[in-house]
Amino acid sequence: MRYQLCIIGAGPSGLLLGQLLARAGIDAVILEAKSADYVRSRIRAGVLETGLVDLLHRAGCGARLEAEGLVHHGFTLAFEGRSHRVDLAALTGGKSVVVYGQTEVTRDLMDARVATGAPTIYEAEDVTLHDFDGERPRVTYRKDGTTHEIACDFIVGCDGFHGVARRSIPEQSIKLFERVYGFGWLGLLADVPPVSDELIYCRHARGFALASMRSQTRSRYYIQVPLSDRVEDWSDAHFYEEFRRRLPQDAAARLVTGPSIEKSIAPLRSFVAEPLRFGRLFLAGDAGHIVPPTGAKGLNLAASDVHYLSAGLIEYYGEKSCAGLDAYSARALSRIWKAERFSWWMTSMLHLFPETGDFGARMQHAELDYIAGSPAASTTVAENYVGLPF
Repeated sequence: MRYQLCIIGAGPSGLLLGQLLARAGIDAVILEAKSADYVRSRIRAGVLETGLVDLLHRAGCGARLEAEGLVHHGFTLAFEGRSHRVDLAALTGGKSVVVYGQTEVTRDLMDARVATGAPTIYEAEDVTLHDFDGERPRVTYRKDGTTHEIACDFIVGCDGFHGVARRSIPEQSIKLFERVYGFGWLGLLADVPPVSDELIYCRHARGFALASMRSQTRSRYYIQVPLSDRVEDWSDAHFYEEFRRRLPQDAAARLVTGPSIEKSIAPLRSFVAEPLRFGRLFLAGDAGHIVPPTGAKGLNLAASDVHYLSAGLIEYYGEKSCAGLDAYSARALSRIWKAERFSWWMTSMLHLFPETGDFGARMQHAELDYIAGSPAASTTVAENYVGLPF
């Protein structure tokens, strides 16, 4: 088999890239290790920047988002019994974010790909990348006991932090930057109305909490927990009790509880790989970088990679120019590091770090107090939250 492009990974970044390329007449196959049902059911966050919303519309996947997405013009920072609303619209010239679950984004992209007839091969085993440092890269995989080979012009690794694409790169050719945090987020998803119409980020002496939602009837709540905790140690009642303690009093009074649909603990990590291009292999999304979820940047950062890479590939095939592809890594990494900074800063400001003691807690309070009292500081938060321009 031969295709112009082989994309490894059918998560949102791989599917979005494939859809943008399909609409530009570029022939790409997607290989995915998991089943379609598994990919469709993965629970992830869903605060979408304008840039991602625009890309989804360009990909022909914006109709349901437009109808069901919740437009948020602000969010709240809660600390020391106070609440400060960051007015995104007022501080950024009318910009906003849209709450629309990543599960729904994936579903829309999968449906759109089926409609185009573009190939996605699920449950592809033993995916192996070959010769991407030369002119004729190849990918082999096993399906139903038979080994297949794909010849292509380029390979794109959209297969996540643990995927094969980045692991295929020689160790001496890649530099990894990483910060692993000593705690995680325990998240609970339930069909209950949210405690607020907008997200609430809580800095509390007992640890961080976030009140989020997927819709007006489905809530997603998080609390900071040690990595030694196990999901089975947290009953729904125990979670809601602890979550209520960390909320502002008015939000706690509105908390409606209900049985969890899903509950999990996600560790927090900051991670960047440099560069993002190795011959004819490109990395995009979580294969190249991870951010803590505090700044709501993970999915959005993958989308900016797709923006730069799709533009470069369309230029390559349409104009026979390598300029966009040659600039991809530098352009993407410039935006990645700014998002890494914002996510690291939000994480450092809002979570409990026992090792920093009382001094660290005072610094967090001073930072939040400064944001609450300074329009300039609030503007900095707001422009990063709605997303820096591509």
